[in-house]
Amino acid sequence: MKNFSQSLVDNKEKIIERWLNKVCEDSRIESTYGLSRPAIINHLDHVLTALAIILAQDKKDNFETVVEASLNHGILRAEQGFDASEIAREYHLFRQIIFSTIEDCLLQATAAEIMQTIRSIDSVVDEAIARCFQSYTEQRIEELENLQNQLALHNQELTRFARTSQDNLSYLAHEIKTPLTSIIGYSDLFLRIQKQKSEIKSTYGNLEHIEQVLTSGRKLLRLINNALEISRLETGETKLKLELINPRELIEEVVHMLEPSLGKKNINIRVDSQKSPQTVITDSLKLQQIITNLLSNAIRYTESGEIEINCETIDESRWKIVVADTGIGISEEDLLNIFNPYYRVAPNSTSCVIDGTGLGLAIVSQLITIIQGEIRVDSELGNGSTFTVILPLQIQNK
Repeated sequence: MKNFSQSLVDNKEKIIERWLNKVCEDSRIESTYGLSRPAIINHLDHVLTALAIILAQDKKDNFETVVEASLNHGILRAEQGFDASEIAREYHLFRQIIFSTIEDCLLQATAAEIMQTIRSIDSVVDEAIARCFQSYTEQRIEELENLQNQLALHNQELTRFARTSQDNLSYLAHEIKTPLTSIIGYSDLFLRIQKQKSEIKSTYGNLEHIEQVLTSGRKLLRLINNALEISRLETGETKLKLELINPRELIEEVVHMLEPSLGKKNINIRVDSQKSPQTVITDSLKLQQIITNLLSNAIRYTESGEIEINCETIDESRWKIVVADTGIGISEEDLLNIFNPYYRVAPNSTSCVIDGTGLGLAIVSQLITIIQGEIRVDSELGNGSTFTVILPLQIQNK
C-alpha cells in the first residue's frame, strides 16, 4: 500500500486545501464563519501523517499522534462553539476527499489491496472521530457544570432581588420558566441515557441534549444578569469609577467583540470617529456596556443593510455617540416605552426573529443617567433607528 501512502504524502497540501474550501462552503457547518485558516484546519496534518505511515506499513499501529491531536481538536471545537453535527460533517468531508485523492491508485490495485486500504483509512478516521467526540463531550459537560455553578451563585442574589422588588416579578418568573423547564428536561434525559450506558451510535443525540441545556442555560443566565443589573441600578448600588480613556479605542473593541454575533446577516458595520475626542473622563465599564447594548440592539433588529457608529465632539464640554441602523424601525407607540424594563418591540416581519429580555435599553437609560448624559431616539417604522447619546467630556464626581 506504499503507493497509497506516497499519494497522500505528495498531495497532503492539496487535500488540506480542498477540505478547507469544502468546509467553508458547506452550509451545514456555520461555525467556521469568522475563524482563521489555522483554527479551522487544526489537527488535519497530524491525521494525514499518521494515515500515510499506517498505509506504508512502516508501523502497524500509529494512533498515538491521532489520539492526542483529535482530543485537542474536540476541545478546540467545543470552545469554538461547533455543534456535534458540524464536527461529524467535517470528518465526513475529510474521508470523501481522501478517497477521491487516491482513487487513481485504487483503480490499479488488487481487490485485497483495496479492502485493506479502505479498512486502514476507516480505522484512522474513525479513531480520530471517536477521540474528538470524547474530548468534545467532556468539554461540554465541564461547561455545563460551570454554568450550573454560576446559576447557583446567582440564585442567592436573585432571591434578594425578588424580596426587595416585586415589580415585574411575574413577568420575570414567566421568562425564566421556559429555559428552566428545558434545562431540567434535557438534563434529566441526558442523565438517564448516561446511566443506561447507551451505545456509541447514540452519541450525537446525547451531545444535542447537552447543546440544548447549554443554550437554555445561557439564555437564563443572561436574563438573570440583566435583571440583577437593573436591580442594582434602581437601588443606587452602582458607583462611578472615573478614568481617562480613548473613546475611539473603546468603540473599536466593542465592534470587534460583537462582529461574530452578525452570523449570516448581511450587515456592514461602519465606524466614523474622525471627529472623536482624543480622551474623555468617564466610567469606562459603564460606557462600554452602553455601546455594547446599543450595538447589540441594532444587530438584533436589523436583518441586512448597514449599522453606522459615529463619535464626535459637540463643543468644549460635550461629545456624542450615534448608533444608526437600517433595521425594522420603531413605531411612535413603542418609542414611548422602549426604555421601560421588559418592554420589547415586536417585529412586523416574520423573517426577523427577536431573542432578547427587554432589559437592554432600560439598562442603557439607567447607565446614561449615572454618567450624567442623555439619550435621544429618532425612528420610523420600517426605516431604521438612530440612537444619540450625549455625554460630558469630563464627569463631575459628586
